[in-house]
Amino acid sequence: MADFNTPIQFGELKLKNRVVMAPLTRSRATADRVPTPIMAEYYAQRASSGLIIAEATVISEEANGYENTPGLFTDAQVEGWKMVTEAVHAKGGLIVSQLWHVGRVSHPDLLNGETPVSASNVQQAGQVSLLRPKRDYVVPRPLEISEIQAITAQFKQAAIYAQAAGFDGVELHAANGYLIDQFLQSKTNQREDIYGGSVENRARFLLEVVDALIEVWGAGRVGVHLAPRGDEHDMGDHDPRETFGYVLEQLGKRQIAFFFTREYLADDSISQYLKERSNGIPYIANMKLDRETALDLLVSEKADAVSFGKAYIANPDLYERLIQDAPLNELKFENMIGTHVPEGYVDYPFLAESLAHAE
Repeated sequence: MADFNTPIQFGELKLKNRVVMAPLTRSRATADRVPTPIMAEYYAQRASSGLIIAEATVISEEANGYENTPGLFTDAQVEGWKMVTEAVHAKGGLIVSQLWHVGRVSHPDLLNGETPVSASNVQQAGQVSLLRPKRDYVVPRPLEISEIQAITAQFKQAAIYAQAAGFDGVELHAANGYLIDQFLQSKTNQREDIYGGSVENRARFLLEVVDALIEVWGAGRVGVHLAPRGDEHDMGDHDPRETFGYVLEQLGKRQIAFFFTREYLADDSISQYLKERSNGIPYIANMKLDRETALDLLVSEKADAVSFGKAYIANPDLYERLIQDAPLNELKFENMIGTHVPEGYVDYPFLAESLAHAE
């Protein structure tokens, strides 16, 4: 019977426990998207987790939608990430890179005046999240087939850079309404070529990128991040079970290392169905989990590992706290995004410090 502390094999990745740190955008890189020493400290503090999925990392400057998020497309960025991976490995941790293109979730002001790209010219509702003064998202430009192929090549190059940076594998960010998701879901994909229409066509880009990552890493060190609920960035699909079920069926044929779903537990959740379609690929559950629900997912074998986001921001030793059923630090929302001060980033106390302070 699995517990938080039960080891597990994800393809070629041997996790020492079942607690995964979810990828969390914190915008602590430089303006040139180079990881910083404080980022190395932050990740090393959390190395007791079974696996760290590093924050979303853009594959090119054109892929970005937020300032100060890290990249993996220059030598300087590789050197910055080396500092992070070495710090994590020194603490006995595993860390994979999450590769990212935001697509339409950007703005010309972040792209040197260029129009954001997407599957189709479907404008996202709402306003760009971190730009001030606030401004609406713009109508994106549909990618040409040659451009899709070029972006696939950028994902592959980023995977090569991830190897050079010392990561243990890569995860494709195909969730949360970003570019890969925009091709996958029917609300944002209105194409009439080989990348649109049928589920096979809408999933083509995702699977072509996965195959490119496998060429670099081997299937046993590649994961995929999905959001079947479509509840971020104005997404939607006419039949999520069919769409995401097909994707898991195809990923199962490739026997990738793991798949991760950002989907809270509810009567209409489909992650269990996706697990059934995946041909045994290890499944990482995520979103709004507490200790009790996470443990139940492991004990019942409904998930192979459980991941936490905000709880890992506030608790560098979350794994140990879960094992001991210890109280958690309270999350502080100030300095969550985009500052270079230690407060709210690397200053959350470990359990031993909290207990000592309480005495």
